[in-house]
Order: sequence, then C-alpha cells, then structure tokens
Amino acid sequence: MTLAINSTVTLTGGGEMPRFGLGTYKASEGGEVEGSVATALEVGYRSIDTASLYGNEQAIGQAVARSGVPRSELFITTKVWNDEQGYEETLAALHRSLERLDMDYVDLYLLHWPIPRLMESAWRAMEELRAEGHVRAIGVCNFLVPHLEQLDSIATTPPAVNQFEFHPWLQQPEVVSACHERGIAVEAWAPLARGRVFDMPEVVSIGERYGKNAVQVALRWLLQRDVVAIPKSVHPQRVRENAEIFDFELTSHEVEVINGLDRAERIGRDPAWAATGEPL
Repeated sequence: MTLAINSTVTLTGGGEMPRFGLGTYKASEGGEVEGSVATALEVGYRSIDTASLYGNEQAIGQAVARSGVPRSELFITTKVWNDEQGYEETLAALHRSLERLDMDYVDLYLLHWPIPRLMESAWRAMEELRAEGHVRAIGVCNFLVPHLEQLDSIATTPPAVNQFEFHPWLQQPEVVSACHERGIAVEAWAPLARGRVFDMPEVVSIGERYGKNAVQVALRWLLQRDVVAIPKSVHPQRVRENAEIFDFELTSHEVEVINGLDRAERIGRDPAWAATGEPL
C-alpha cells in the first residue's frame, strides 16, 4: 500500500481529506500549540484538528498565518462542543470558531459528541453552514451505530467523517462497518492509546524489525487499515518522528497481529452515554 504524508481520502459529497494530520487536544493556547503546528507544517503535515473545547483555535490560526503555507493547501477541522449544540447555537459556535481561527471557512466541522435530543436541530445547522460555504464538509465524533441510525432518519446531507476512539486495544468493528456501509470516512482519536502502545509487546516487536518505535508502527497500521490518523504531540521531535512512517510497510500478517489485539478497552468516555449523562 503506497502512502505518503500528502495521501488523501475522498469524502462523501466531494473533497479530499489528508489521511494523516496533527491532533491538538490538550495543547495549550500560545507557544505550545503554535510550536507544534509550525513544526508539523514544516514537516509536511497539511491537516490540523482542533475544537472549540480545546481553547487553542486562536493560536492555531496564528501559527497557520505565520507558516506561509497557502490556506488552500490546508485541511482545518474544528468541532462544536456539547453546550453549543442546537440550531442557533451551532450556527453561532461555528462563527466564533472562524473568528478565533481568523479564517473564512473550515474544511471539516464535527459534532463533538452525540446529544440525541439536539441532534436534529444541530445537524440542520451543520447542513446550512455547509450550503453557505462556511464549512466544506460536515461530520460527527463518537457516534455509535444507534447514533448513526438516528442521523440517517434526519439528515439530508450524510456525515463525511466519524472521528472516534480507535487504537489496537479498541477497534470498534461494528462502528467501522456501519461507517463503511454509509461511505463515512473513519478517523481515529487517541490513535496511540495515549502512549499505551509502548505497553503492547507485539507492536514493539514489530517495530524492532523495521527500526521503528511502537508509535510509528501503530500509526502505520492505522493508515493501512484505511483509518485517518491525527496523532497529538506538542514536542517538535515527536511531531517529526510521528511522520516518519512512510518509508516502511507492514505485512498483511503484521496487520493481522495488531488487529488481534482488540480487547474493547476504552481510554476515553463511552459514547453510549451522551455527554449530558443521558442514556441512549
């Protein structure tokens, strides 16, 4: 499988999304996130993922502006937080994000968590923002199969992306299948299990064969699984190392070994409960 740092996936509804990018969760506003974004863009990353919750959109916008990389070459994702969902609330939230980013549009706008009682009104706003050109594509985060089924019944424009927790210990095959059936691109958050890939002997051992570390093997595995990866780091050297995954390829056997590590173990919140504490 030939892949490069600029490889993309075609989204439902049109447009190309990089298969590899930079996550910025818990990257502090200011020099920390600006430095990681600057390094990433220098290395060749073209996708940057943020959210209103992260509190770093302004710094990301500044880093992008200073980089000299044309906006047209970038893919910027942000998200609407749970207390911003609803029709008018979602419209206003996107415009606040655009103001902080100092951009005219974002490439991808996501519902950060499923809130069943607000889904219809929030999604109507998402569709309107896309129709008006303020966002190029719309999608969701943390949607399980019942959430996708609920969205099926109300969406005129289907989601282009579902971003959810995905790593060797949590592969969520039923969600992946539901996304593939609908033409939804799968994107992983916590792709490195927040560092726990170093506690996976099989992944470490595979890396030793290639002179790679467990992080690089896990990221390469994701890409070969056709999953978009957005590893987060605020350390310039790690930002560089994370991108050093395009000079080797896992065998089908090695991919299957890592596939076999799934134990349905979550690191983050279970989306079966809405962020408000409401059960499905």
